[in-house]
Amino acid sequence: MAGMATTYPAPPTSDQADDYHGTLIADPYRPLEDVDAPATRAWIGAQNALTDAILGAAPARAAIRARLAELWDVPRRGVPWRAGQRWFQLRNTGVQDQDTLWVADGPAAEGRLLIDPNRLNPGGTTTLNGIAASETGRLVAFATSDAGSDWQTWRVRRADDGADLPDRVPWGKFSGAAWTHDEAGFFYGRFATPDPDAALAAPNRDMELRYHRLGADNAADRVVYARPDQPDWGFFPEVSDDGTLLVITVTRGTDPETRVHVADLAGFDGAGALDVRPLLDAGDARYELAATVARTLYLVTNLGAPNGRLVAVDADDPAAAIREVLPESGDTLESVTLVGGRLAALSLHDARARLTLFELDGTPVTEVALPAAGTVAGLAGRRDDATLHLALDQFAAPRQLVEVAAATGAVRLLPTADLPWDPERFTTEQAVVTSADGTRFPLFLARRRDLVPTGDVPALLYGYGGFNIPIGPAFKPEWLAWMERGGLLAVASLRGGGEYGTAWHDAGRLANKQNVFDDFAAALRWLAASGWTRAGRIGISGRSNGGLLVGATLAQHPDLFGAAVAEVGVMDMLRFHRFTVGWGWTSDYGDPDDPEQFRWLRAYSPLHNLRPGTAYPATLVTTGDHDDRVVPGHSLKFAAALQAAQAGDAPILLRVDTDAGHGAGKPVGKLVAERADVLAFLELALGTAG
Repeated sequence: MAGMATTYPAPPTSDQADDYHGTLIADPYRPLEDVDAPATRAWIGAQNALTDAILGAAPARAAIRARLAELWDVPRRGVPWRAGQRWFQLRNTGVQDQDTLWVADGPAAEGRLLIDPNRLNPGGTTTLNGIAASETGRLVAFATSDAGSDWQTWRVRRADDGADLPDRVPWGKFSGAAWTHDEAGFFYGRFATPDPDAALAAPNRDMELRYHRLGADNAADRVVYARPDQPDWGFFPEVSDDGTLLVITVTRGTDPETRVHVADLAGFDGAGALDVRPLLDAGDARYELAATVARTLYLVTNLGAPNGRLVAVDADDPAAAIREVLPESGDTLESVTLVGGRLAALSLHDARARLTLFELDGTPVTEVALPAAGTVAGLAGRRDDATLHLALDQFAAPRQLVEVAAATGAVRLLPTADLPWDPERFTTEQAVVTSADGTRFPLFLARRRDLVPTGDVPALLYGYGGFNIPIGPAFKPEWLAWMERGGLLAVASLRGGGEYGTAWHDAGRLANKQNVFDDFAAALRWLAASGWTRAGRIGISGRSNGGLLVGATLAQHPDLFGAAVAEVGVMDMLRFHRFTVGWGWTSDYGDPDDPEQFRWLRAYSPLHNLRPGTAYPATLVTTGDHDDRVVPGHSLKFAAALQAAQAGDAPILLRVDTDAGHGAGKPVGKLVAERADVLAFLELALGTAG
């Protein structure tokens, strides 16, 4: 790619400048925030044409795309779960654009197709992104979204005959649904109806918790809880196992602290008042409901325990002391599931899953021997189930379903489909990297077993580092294709994530956010000195908050790598809070409207730290035109600014997917095309195309 003369389309510009606490900052690409403006659309079209033309020169682009289609074309099944006597499971034949929901008489039974979102939209862009079965499993509320948007509409289908009820409940987002046990209706969270012409940019504030009674017009749904005095609060409803209690987890954006409010459901008919009362309302820690036993709530919390612990609290006596059930350990407690009368505790040990069974009083039973080191992607089981079901992810093998006997901890692997590759050809190791301040963090290295260090092996470094989200082994077809083609995959567990509890998260957020970028730079230096590769052969990639990571690394260390892929990234750290749910990220980033926090953000904001006259490595910026989480303006403005600043001859490319959002639910056909372009770009940029 070096040596290519690139002429970039001219973006629409303005003389916009904003005063931030006495500092005037120009924003010349402000017009690109309006993604539907004709000038922006024309510029996007020209950018996509340029990107397609350059990637069309990649000799392996077609071969990569064909191989990715083969790797995706593997039947997949999600973790099965039970409601009443019915079992539900998400399935995909392999290249279906969207997963489908099946219902069966048992966890291993074939069953029958219940919901197929692929039939709702011939373009494959309608996604099934919310499912709530009633207590008996007779009724299923399911939420669909279109074109990658987070907005969702709830519908209801009968499980036995697949018939749809007439109910339609629109404008939900960032909340689930919870049925009352009489199956008369369900609780759900929604926002005010936005202007249809501005729905993608609507601010997501003032959520209401409503109850939809079956057969009623959604406009008449009763608001059972709202807090106009707390416009940033969100509500996630759950109904206790015995149906007598509504448990509401109260959130504020991505703030790690939550609250728990409750309401008695005795006599509730969906029309009368519901008395919601605070149970844990200090906002002093994370509280996540694990189980209810009669009127006792079991909660995973980091209150007084940075690595997490399980506590119990009496719903009828909020003044009673919290009782500790599982104390804090050296591992990070992720979640707890009550199954077969026992507690299944999922924790992380150096970013790898560990599963342990305990009695309900906290007495240890046994550690479950998971079949491989990896990431447990889900746990499903009920108090009276004999078995726990989970999914295990690894770098070189697709999701493996595992059944665990609650009585003994014995493990049984559920059958898997034949694969068009041999996972045994690949291996994963874990290195330890030391950051600039002496902090050590894990770095996973995955590769073909026959790959040897030559100092010139192409390497791809992936990171995220934020929002208390742990990053560990995961299966992605493009990562497998990268390894098949002779590449080294490196995945870093950076500060800001959830690998090592509250302290680890705090060390990578707010005033400490620079630590995340320092960790990533340390991983780059480690790779270049490892004997495997060199700086010019390293590509970096990240999505969303990971896109911010890539953008900041481009601005701070353009000499440490040879190519960058920044996807749906948060790039404008001075305006991120002004769009959709961006305000909710201030818990991790800080608030630009605060003078001190503005200084933190200005210091690393990718858009504002590019230096004209710098030779930047080849970069591919990607986004979706319907992304209403990280709005596309972030990526569009950053790409325009990077193209203008580029003094080297490496191309800066922009790829904008149409009828696509932040990534979740993207049709498989679009995914194959997108990931093929990413790999083709990396091979061209790193000089390994062949």
